[in-house]
Amino acid sequence: MAWIRTIPMDDAGDELNDLMAKQRGLYPKEYAEPVHELDEGLPGIVASHTLIPQALYHAFSTFGALMSPDLPLKRRQHEMIATMVSLTNKCHY
Repeated sequence: MAWIRTIPMDDAGDELNDLMAKQRGLYPKEYAEPVHELDEGLPGIVASHTLIPQALYHAFSTFGALMSPDLPLKRRQHEMIATMVSLTNKCHY
């Protein structure tokens, strides 16, 4: 498995901390805390983006916007779409 250098949140600068908080603010309340903390309190896929805070924000805020409870789909429908996209793309996340 490839190793990707990450920035632990204890070492994160203002930009990374601000963008991390901003993108997490878009997520439904159920996603407030990571389920699988792998890298310094972050899921591995999020931690892998810490070197480029703008990329982290845009990549993960998209997911937050797509899971918005303000959209006409029910939560289970959002989850099913996300599951099928991951399955189709052979992604284990």
